[in-house]
Amino acid sequence: MRRLLSSKDPEWMRKLYQYLRQHGIPVSVTEKGEQLELWLHQSSYEALAKDLVQQCKANPELLDQAPTQQPSSAQSTSRFSRRSAPISLSLLAQSGWLTRVVAALSVLIFIVLNMWPETTLETLKISRFFNALPFDQPWRFVTPVFMHFTLLHIVFNIFWWWYLGGRIEKTLGTSWLLALFLFSGITANVIQYLMNGPNFGGMSGVVYGLLGFCWVYSFRRATPLYLPPGLIVFMLLWLALGYTGVLWVNVANEAHLAGLLSGCLAGFVVRALNPTPKIRY
Repeated sequence: MRRLLSSKDPEWMRKLYQYLRQHGIPVSVTEKGEQLELWLHQSSYEALAKDLVQQCKANPELLDQAPTQQPSSAQSTSRFSRRSAPISLSLLAQSGWLTRVVAALSVLIFIVLNMWPETTLETLKISRFFNALPFDQPWRFVTPVFMHFTLLHIVFNIFWWWYLGGRIEKTLGTSWLLALFLFSGITANVIQYLMNGPNFGGMSGVVYGLLGFCWVYSFRRATPLYLPPGLIVFMLLWLALGYTGVLWVNVANEAHLAGLLSGCLAGFVVRALNPTPKIRY
């Protein structure tokens, strides 16, 4: 990320942010003391972004104008830049290092699990027993999160981990995402184990934890973690369908529910603590 400018005028910064976003420029705004800082996510947009900022400084009325139906030369250039910019850069800009490490570990373990299933399962499942939590091997409380048994399983979970976890890491920071990952992951794993035994895996409990966190943290207020109501309804419906037995896949229902509830609890706590967001909008 590259800082474009700073300002103490929140209204001007808000209008400039909206103007740049209307032209397809990937930017965000952070707070630093009394200053608001405008950050560019991808260097490939730098020339266009600086040009648009200069236009707005020279003609402030541009910030009060809605984009026209006919694309201007700047808009055309923006669309060309979006087409030509590598998708990988866009994905990386939407995540932090923890988001990437967890995703990479999940993919690696998925490959290893398919090559040596029995050894990997015995090494990473929460417990070797049905009646004893692994207090002598505490890493087992977490490792089931990284095990996925089908391609659809891992694609679904990595997508939502990247979408939700990346937003949390970019907004609140790596430490908060790590705490949420461990809290929701361990809670989901333990509840699933107590209800159904040790033979399970997947990041779904964490995903539902992130969902619950964003939902409560952003409830009735505008934050970068706000989720569309339709998305929340879809995920809650998927959770409910898991209990009906109509789905064509095996679902760790207790892990989903435990993850969601733990994420909601974390959302209440973090909202009350009110940490300063890394990204304002």
